[in-house]
Amino acid sequence: MQALTNKAKQVDRAAMSFMEKMYLPAIIKGMSITFSHIFKKKPTINYPEKTRPFSPVFRGMQILNRDAEGRENCTACGLCAVACPAEAITMEAAERQTGEENLYREEKYAAKYEINMLRCIFCGLCEEACPKDAIYLSETFTPADYQRKQFIYSKNDLLIPHPQENPEAYKKALGNRANKTTVN
Repeated sequence: MQALTNKAKQVDRAAMSFMEKMYLPAIIKGMSITFSHIFKKKPTINYPEKTRPFSPVFRGMQILNRDAEGRENCTACGLCAVACPAEAITMEAAERQTGEENLYREEKYAAKYEINMLRCIFCGLCEEACPKDAIYLSETFTPADYQRKQFIYSKNDLLIPHPQENPEAYKKALGNRANKTTVN
């Protein structure tokens, strides 16, 4: 057989020594690596007692936003549902009735708004598509559960707390967005 290049290297086929046949050097080397990790800092964080710092661009669970008066920002335009590549968002629009001006900003509102978190890929396109700053991805995880139906969040699950009735929970839900100015 002829080599295609001159870079061929002959393999050494020397017989193994008794120690190499016993694999003791390899076992000792592996055990020394294992024991060296005992003295290193553990990468595990004891959640929920401690939490790790997240990136400023972390995308967590979706939140439906309210304005400063507590009215819902969503006008049920459907741009978030159209922009969602996973088709995780479904909504139904309704007309605002007289006397509901304190609940909704515009004449139309989302009567039904659901997000299937098992489908959501946390891409942020729903947040970018929304012209009213009605939806954003918060800094919280989606909680774990054992049943699939628990991962379909309705409008009541997603709505941010009322800013006048519960200001502490409202500020906590806003997270770092409280420092940013929002366009109404």
